[in-house]
Amino acid sequence: MRSNRATVRAGVSLAAALPMIVGTLALGIPAAHAADGPARDVLKGTRPLWATASADKGATPDSARVEARVYLAGRDRAGLAAYARAVSDPGSPQYGKFLSAEKAQARFGATKAQVAAVKSWLTSSGLTVTAVTPHYVAVSGDVSATERAFGTQLHNYTKGARTYRAPARTASVPAALQGAVLTVTGLDNAPHKAHHDDRLPPPDAVFKNAGPFSSYYGSNVATGLPDAYGSKVPYAVKGYTGKQLRAAYGAGTYTGRGVRIAVTDAYASPTIAYDAGTYAVKNGDAPWKTGQLHQVLPKNYTKTEECEAAGWYGEETLDVEAVHAVAPAADITYVGAASCYDDDLLDSLSKIVDNHLADIVSNSWGDVEANQTPDLAAAYDQVFQLGAVQGIGFYFSSGDDGDQVAASGVKQVDTPANSAWVTAVGGTSLAVGKGEKYLWETGWGTLKASLSADGKSWEGFPGTFTSGAGGGTSRTVPQPYYQKGVVPKSLATANSAAGNRVVPDIAAIADPNTGFLVGQTQTFPDGSERYSEYRIGGTSLAAPVIAAVQALAQEARGGKPLGFANPVIYAKYGKQGVYHDVTDDPTGSGLAVARVDFANGYDAADGLLTSVRSLGKDSSLAAVKGYDDVTGVGSPANGYVQSFRRR
Repeated sequence: MRSNRATVRAGVSLAAALPMIVGTLALGIPAAHAADGPARDVLKGTRPLWATASADKGATPDSARVEARVYLAGRDRAGLAAYARAVSDPGSPQYGKFLSAEKAQARFGATKAQVAAVKSWLTSSGLTVTAVTPHYVAVSGDVSATERAFGTQLHNYTKGARTYRAPARTASVPAALQGAVLTVTGLDNAPHKAHHDDRLPPPDAVFKNAGPFSSYYGSNVATGLPDAYGSKVPYAVKGYTGKQLRAAYGAGTYTGRGVRIAVTDAYASPTIAYDAGTYAVKNGDAPWKTGQLHQVLPKNYTKTEECEAAGWYGEETLDVEAVHAVAPAADITYVGAASCYDDDLLDSLSKIVDNHLADIVSNSWGDVEANQTPDLAAAYDQVFQLGAVQGIGFYFSSGDDGDQVAASGVKQVDTPANSAWVTAVGGTSLAVGKGEKYLWETGWGTLKASLSADGKSWEGFPGTFTSGAGGGTSRTVPQPYYQKGVVPKSLATANSAAGNRVVPDIAAIADPNTGFLVGQTQTFPDGSERYSEYRIGGTSLAAPVIAAVQALAQEARGGKPLGFANPVIYAKYGKQGVYHDVTDDPTGSGLAVARVDFANGYDAADGLLTSVRSLGKDSSLAAVKGYDDVTGVGSPANGYVQSFRRR
């Protein structure tokens, strides 16, 4: 028992309702705990799971400030989900009958009367409206006003080593609002932020790879190093380029011409135009055309230190250069968020949907499912559904820590990749041989063993887990219809007898040991800033590669948008030549590469580090024949893009 437990706040709510009339809606502000007050609708998921009785530190002071967003349900929440499914399902008579952004808003967005009613209720509670968008009403106020509005006390709770504010019970809104409110975020103030998924240090300070390298898989064998799995292994590739990736995934003559792709991340690289242009020229990609790369940025950035803003520059650079390498004629719009927090990332996604900036959206960021609260999940899904009805598809990296046990201590998937309304992109290790020949792929999962001091063995071979494609079974998202009959029952029912969403849906190159060459302006030890290239990986590489392949498929389809692609991706499963069925051991013997790194990350002054990296060892996850939770249905084969061709 805590001796300094705060006294439970008494009388925080109005004993009587404050009546008002907005249009034809009669509203009231009820007491937070009044059993006999006006009826209220509960907003499920607004009390986080960590807000337990044992963690309760007592009432939050009345004077504390709260910044919240009240998300609007729109005029037909159920109809939105139903239409999003119908236009995305190739078996539906409404398939492909997409709406414009204006028609989607008119049919499913909130009405003026609903917005006015919500604003009036909030202001009558003592809150100040700070912003109104088509998706939410933002408010600010003290704790007592917030408690009046949402019918719950706010308490402080321990979460790990920190203390955060959260509702003492699930928030609610007046039933007189007639379902106008989807959810509310911001009642708890625990950080809700995403992380980018590249697997190298943030390149604000220079990072360079040491050699030797292979120019293609197997071109340079490490004959002077110990055997691994009974034979000599090749050095890691220097980094694949667009020509090799296009050949591996069946691009053919398609270039993404006429297709618009958006990329979202936090912040924005100040040198992206120069870096992307330089990289294309140096590595054989088609030169960028004037007006082919656009940026949509917020007025101000926030939380730059907390989010390590410069680290996001490399993420944007990777995403933009990878998309252009695989789909060199596609139009690319980068939409930067004001921070790495969910609210700001949601704003970026909403900009794309509200203005239909693209048909394909690549997103290389996320967080573990345990940190995703149902209120945020509902807000994300609404944006994804609004995109689906317009023919916009969202692609999210599945994560870089395998089953997450090593990183978080809990077996779980990443979010928003766990959403049933996005395409989750898993990762592979890719072998492209001489003449751009596709050799094989494994599920991406790496074990690392270092060279012994005498250079005669690998210490503790095969070593420890370093990284791998995220995947597994969601604990919160029910199994979507399109996965039934494809995803093995053992995976779908791992957390619930009724079946849950399994991640990923599809996969592409991710392993940094068989990764992509990227070029970026970096800061060198002498303080100079200049362009440099390095190899990188992660499912943040896989996501833009798949987004680019989808652009090729859209071009092959005559330019008609693919929209939310999961129903089609699963419908093509099992058709000959469409997917590479990726397994962990495609050659029948263990696979590994040798890698040499600078100890300090940029030159040999502090020595070199030599290691062997085993492939196809993704924590407890396994890439097997058929669908699996590392690579989904597999990676695009030569017949994938061609399968969309209009006949």
